[in-house]
Amino acid sequence: MTSPPTDRAWLRAALAVFAVGWGANQFAPLLLLYREEQGLGQTEVTAMFSVYIVGLLPTLLVAGRWSDAHGRRVLMRPVLVLSLVATVLMLFGPQDPLWLYLGRFLAGLASGAAFGAGSAWVRELSAGAPPGTGARRAAIALTGGFGLGGLVGGLVGQFAPAPMLSPYLPHLVLGTIALMAAWNAADPYRPHGGADPAGLVPASAGTRRFLLGVAPWAPLVFGCASMSFAVLADLLGGDAGGLPTAYAGVMVGVTLGAGVLVQPTVRRLAASSPPSRPPVIGLTAAALGMSAGAVLAASPDLPGRALWLLPVAVLLGAGYATLLVAGLVEVEFQSGPRDHAGLVAVFYVLAYLGMGTPYVLAVLSRLGGPVPWIAALAVACVLLIPLAQRQLR
Repeated sequence: MTSPPTDRAWLRAALAVFAVGWGANQFAPLLLLYREEQGLGQTEVTAMFSVYIVGLLPTLLVAGRWSDAHGRRVLMRPVLVLSLVATVLMLFGPQDPLWLYLGRFLAGLASGAAFGAGSAWVRELSAGAPPGTGARRAAIALTGGFGLGGLVGGLVGQFAPAPMLSPYLPHLVLGTIALMAAWNAADPYRPHGGADPAGLVPASAGTRRFLLGVAPWAPLVFGCASMSFAVLADLLGGDAGGLPTAYAGVMVGVTLGAGVLVQPTVRRLAASSPPSRPPVIGLTAAALGMSAGAVLAASPDLPGRALWLLPVAVLLGAGYATLLVAGLVEVEFQSGPRDHAGLVAVFYVLAYLGMGTPYVLAVLSRLGGPVPWIAALAVACVLLIPLAQRQLR
């Protein structure tokens, strides 16, 4: 039996997205812990972090288009189960790192299936609200899950017993609650019953406005976030007063907490200003945050260096959130009911490429260290500003 739509019906769908986001990012603050406790190398732990996107990217496309054809809730039910299974597998990580790779991969599969269809579900249950409200709610659910999952994971991993097991327990509770809440939640979408002839990628993803106005900066969405809590927090965690795991968790919370706080303002800005303004603001924040991060990483003798990273995390969180909401609002503008989830999925595919930033930087750092490459990303952000201004008029 399905619950009828109400003014609050979107909360059940948002809780499902929130829970999957929590499960996806609870691992982030534990990178240093696994490196120290299990003797893993920097490239290995960043590979574990980044293998998530190997599962995520193809399922974003497949699941988004499948849900366009068959509905949102019918997809989200098994996805919430898969997210819980991924967490259970990571409990076996201390016995063999292969379980961590597998758990992260399955977390990527769950996220890929949830974020496109789940964001569309939240938007459709927000019908009647002001324009952009559904996109903002979906972005806050995703960002909130990412942020709290990482924050709680880091604090539990630092202070609770069994630090490689206990950080995963909160998600098992939350994921079970979300599964029960979403199982019979309303689903107003009426499937069109069949695959779109355009295939996995909707035709709207091939327009000039999307290819040049959104696609070039989309990877910086999660590029900003992962730069803050998986690159800079790891580089400066040794200066955190002997609490590196808690510090990494706080960095996740500050980065994504700042993102949650700015999203309502970004939504209002997107509704009342030229379409290019939000991405330009996001790219500016990203450039400033990465530039400041490069300076801190290059200044090992700076007193209180770990504390100076907190305002940098706020900048990068603002960049992340502004670009995320700007992308989702633009996708909402460019798509219709039959291809909305598909285009959301394409946007998330591009955005999630940025989750590979820690691994790419770990590899490139063999050539001159990480600082020049962080600075190069800051320059890339600046160069993308005029392109966004020209294409999103």
